[in-house]
Formats: sequence, structure tokens, C-alpha cells
Amino acid sequence: MIVGTLEVELLLRQARSLKDKRQVTRSLKDRLSNEFNLAVAEIDYQNNPQRIALGIAVVGTDKRLLVSVLEKVKLYIERNPKAQFALSHTEFY
Repeated sequence: MIVGTLEVELLLRQARSLKDKRQVTRSLKDRLSNEFNLAVAEIDYQNNPQRIALGIAVVGTDKRLLVSVLEKVKLYIERNPKAQFALSHTEFY
């Protein structure tokens, strides 16, 4: 069994409140989970309305497949018009 993780940070320049941030975060988490069948959680910056840090995990037996899925997830997040992609980090266990 191989676990692939992806940590991403996003900037929300238009967000003025935590409510604005939660709306974008919840929508993105739900779409990622439904589209790619993986686990997503907010892992940092919970009290900062203009930053989002997400942890994403996927499990499988083929590392090449996991790399492909995480790359697609990263591209999907980068195309999100409401949040600016800042950085990412991928690991496999």
C-alpha cells in the first residue's frame, strides 16, 4: 500500500472575512473529494481569511497512478478562479 500526500497553499485576495474563506474552502474540498475520490482537510491558517492550506491524501498500490492523480488535483486547484495557487509539496509513504 502506498499513500500519496499533497499539501497546497492558496491565497484568497478577495476574502474579507472567515465566512468568505469558509465558503471557498468548503466548495473546493467538496469538489476535490467528489471529483477525485480522495481525502481533503484544511490543515493550517484556520484563522487567516486570506490563506488556505489543504492536505490531500490518496491511497493505492501503484505509485505512477498516485502521481498522476495528484498532478491532476494540483492542476485542478491551480485553475480555481477564486483562489491563487501559492505552493505545493508532494510526498509518498
